[in-house]
Amino acid sequence: MQIQFEKVNKKNRTKAYKLKVAKNQKNNIETVYNCIKEARKKNYWRPTILKIDNVYVGFAMYGLFKNEGKNGRVWLDRFLIDKKYQNKGYAKIILPILLEKIKNEYNYNYNKVYLSVYENNIIAINFYKKLGFNFNGEKDINGELVMVKKF
Repeated sequence: MQIQFEKVNKKNRTKAYKLKVAKNQKNNIETVYNCIKEARKKNYWRPTILKIDNVYVGFAMYGLFKNEGKNGRVWLDRFLIDKKYQNKGYAKIILPILLEKIKNEYNYNYNKVYLSVYENNIIAINFYKKLGFNFNGEKDINGELVMVKKF
């Protein structure tokens, strides 16, 4: 199984837009279209297509918020597996590798990664906890609970 991360660009953007979550998850995450639109306005975002064996199976967006905390914070702001590829274990395979990529990309200058999750998204919360994320007592600007993982 080959895992690949592809930066969203003009050539693949239309394919990325087709990545969707299941209906019952739509309130938990922004659409890929909206994420890419936001990333085009704010250059700190890194929208990324998640591929397994050259098939587009998901999307992630991460970035460094330099104005947060003492030295800034690295955020995994969006992570989704397309509805056609859910329940196949792909998130368990991809996310640890993506987190390692994020750690390497920021040159080990940041020893934590943050994410936020809605309180009622129990499946995601349990998944993130298994990967070493813990609540830090904060809420983000949308009222989501903030979780952090130390590298």
